[in-house]
Amino acid sequence: MLSEIKVIDKKFELLINEKEIKKVVKKIANQINRDYKNEEVIFIPILNGAFIFAADLIRHIKIKNKITFLKLQSYIGERSSGKVRKLIGLTEDIKNKKVIVIEDIVDTGETLVKLLELLKKYEPAEIKVVTLLLKTENYIKKQKIDYIGFKVPSRYIVGYGLDYSGYARNLSSIYIEKL
Repeated sequence: MLSEIKVIDKKFELLINEKEIKKVVKKIANQINRDYKNEEVIFIPILNGAFIFAADLIRHIKIKNKITFLKLQSYIGERSSGKVRKLIGLTEDIKNKKVIVIEDIVDTGETLVKLLELLKKYEPAEIKVVTLLLKTENYIKKQKIDYIGFKVPSRYIVGYGLDYSGYARNLSSIYIEKL
């Protein structure tokens, strides 16, 4: 595990190591298993960033479940555009089902709120949200986030599924841009 990395033109330093991530992912999975004991859930990871978190989380899930993916785009470069485009749709019927959306990171919450508005049109029985990372300084919405892994500073973050211009998703630890 490296303490510092360079991705294109930016330098990043270690924020959360792989061991800490694994511990928190297992803790979140255990909570979901308790909360939904004897129930069925449809997990909806949001691509691209949440794919690694979702894979690790699902491996610890013991309840009956299905998984379907949704791809949204709200970032242009390093900034959220505030506009959400549905790129890849649901492949599972979620009407009257319990749904857990899996996000890699929640920043302002704009994308999350718009995503939930889209999903509510499919009439699920319930929608909960799990995110690995929450930028609490930036979060401006009132939408409840049901499961939060880590609260992180308001700086650019890469690794464990999060990228900078498509690079660094493969890192097993999470890095934050150096000031």
